[in-house]
Parts: sequence; C-alpha cells; structure tokens
Amino acid sequence: MNALNDRNEAARSGPRVPLRDHVATSIRRYLGDLNGSGTENLYEIALRELEIPLFAEVLQHCDGNQSRAAAMLGIHRATLRKKLREYGLE
Repeated sequence: MNALNDRNEAARSGPRVPLRDHVATSIRRYLGDLNGSGTENLYEIALRELEIPLFAEVLQHCDGNQSRAAAMLGIHRATLRKKLREYGLE
C-alpha cells in the first residue's frame, strides 16, 4: 500500500519544473498583457512580486518561525524582518 501511495504522489506532482521556468512563463505573460505599451521599473516590480509570495509561503512552511525562514531563504533574519515590514507582512 505504501508503494502505491508513493506512485500516486509522484503521478500527482509530475516532473519537477525549475522555478526559473515558472518565472519566465509569468514574465512572458505579463509582457504580453502589456499589449505593446511599456512599463518603467520592471526590475523593482518583478522583485516585489516575487518576494511577497516567496516570503509568505516560506514563513507558512516554517510555521511562522522567522529564524528558520531566513535560514531557508539564505538571508539574515534582520533582512527578512525588514522586508516583511516593507511589504506589510508582519
């Protein structure tokens, strides 16, 4: 029964797609949605749009433990706390 559960889980999750592929797809979609009009500060916008869900999901994964989340992210806890304040995620 355990092997069956493992196979079912593998089938559900499918092959692992690198995060960069998901990001590239989202950026292509965003640029396409601009319909030829430009945007300024795309770098800043992209970082913010990535960091907010990244921090929220990692914190949830770490049950709100900021030290564990910072370690998982590879940043100092003070940096994480600063970004959480900046994004209103405290």
